[in-house]
Amino acid sequence: MQSVDDKVLLVKTTEPRTITDNIKKSAVYKRDGDTYEVAVKWGLKETKALIQLGVANPPSPIKGRYKWTGKHKPFDHQKETASFLTLNDKAFCFNEQGTGKTASVIWAADYLMKLGEIKRVLVLCPLSIMKAAWQQDLFTFAMHRSCSVAHGTSKQREKIIKAGNEFVILNFDGLAVVEDVIINGGFDLIVVDEASAYKNAQTNRWKVLNRIIGAIKPRLWMLTGTPAAQSPLDAYGLAKLVNPDNCPKYYGLFRDQVMYKVTQFKWAAKPQAESIVHRVLQPAIRFEKKDCLDLPDVTYMEREAPLTKMQMSYYKMLKDEMLFEAAGEEVSAVNAATKINKLLQISGGAVYSDTGEVIEFDVSNRLTAVLEVIEESSHKVLVFVPFTHTIQLLRDRLEKEGISCDVINGKVPVNRRSEIVQEFQTRKDPHVLIIQPQAASHGLTLTAANTVIWYAPVTSVETYLQANARINRPGQKHNMTVVHIRGSDVEAKLYHMLQHNITNHEKIIDLYRQIATDAS
Repeated sequence: MQSVDDKVLLVKTTEPRTITDNIKKSAVYKRDGDTYEVAVKWGLKETKALIQLGVANPPSPIKGRYKWTGKHKPFDHQKETASFLTLNDKAFCFNEQGTGKTASVIWAADYLMKLGEIKRVLVLCPLSIMKAAWQQDLFTFAMHRSCSVAHGTSKQREKIIKAGNEFVILNFDGLAVVEDVIINGGFDLIVVDEASAYKNAQTNRWKVLNRIIGAIKPRLWMLTGTPAAQSPLDAYGLAKLVNPDNCPKYYGLFRDQVMYKVTQFKWAAKPQAESIVHRVLQPAIRFEKKDCLDLPDVTYMEREAPLTKMQMSYYKMLKDEMLFEAAGEEVSAVNAATKINKLLQISGGAVYSDTGEVIEFDVSNRLTAVLEVIEESSHKVLVFVPFTHTIQLLRDRLEKEGISCDVINGKVPVNRRSEIVQEFQTRKDPHVLIIQPQAASHGLTLTAANTVIWYAPVTSVETYLQANARINRPGQKHNMTVVHIRGSDVEAKLYHMLQHNITNHEKIIDLYRQIATDAS
């Protein structure tokens, strides 16, 4: 399909009146035997009308007349994704994690705002990416748009929402307490990131969103890199939100279409389940990292895991102590590293007292952030955890969630390490390998994974680079993603140092003094 001067689309057809009778701004341009070329105004309304008439893949006018905003130029797959979204009021984006779908959504929404098609966008996402992904990407790709993160008490959320910013970012479970405010907030586009959180139509979370959709009839774009990854049944809740007419009215009917009963308590997928899931999860677009030839080999991402009240109390106490010491004449590199490690331990969930006892903290935010990344990953995952006790905390949580995992740390004998690596590389399970970086940052090939999660940072650039290299070796067939989990200022600063290869004793002392000064 050809465009002329970014104003007109030339559509070839044998039935020109199908177009000219239904689209006002169209006319026959040329005839060649039984084939006609119809000139159609290249506008959003006209392009969507072509889709309704069955014309295959007409491009969105965003491709011709939109100035792609922000600090970075879009990749080709991001343009295609933004184009698709502008043409579909309700749709799925199943692009794999690390392909930059957040930016595609921002560009598509910005384009619709410029046309006057929408005025306000509500972004629903996990707590861990409200600021680290969405707010940061809005600053990067649409700095001319106003945005706010609606977090805090119900009154604080309400005040933020009523302030009128064009983009409002809200975590999933924060929606219920401001349901009426959202309904009356003038939102005409809802974006749900990591949409698998809405796979179960029986949850209160799902019912709240469904009520809001019914009340305000917004555009709805649902994003996830792993649709129905665990069971065909996971498609039902998503389909009922985006395209309810495309799937059975009742869950039981859908279950009978895609599953059969093996025993009284066990069900298995029918052979046709995959094609049925594909049909109900439409309209949809998907790009995998391997298809995005212009993507870098390794993509780095940030996830926030806010410290709990108990963590914050201990963290502040230690920072106050550091401030007192930093006011003295000299701080040794050894002492600085020790105190920074203590801050990292508190952030990670377990700190060792002077007597060797372990003080555990509630780290549900951090564990949830790790789980979110694992669930969005299309292949196996490595999680690097620097401290011994937090390894067990994570393992317990993964096993509770039914995620197969194994551990490599200093206590695992060499022969057993080899067995674990062999199983990880060649078998379905374990899906996740939890590794203490100091124990396995050199030599191992773990290319069955293409995602690395740093549960917390280390202080050695060499260890960091070598650990990441476990997946970036010959035999790796997929683009890779490295995810940093952070909840404190020391973690954010350390990740910056690690990514920029900054390491020496003076820098550790500088970091110590900087963190201590921040406490004042």
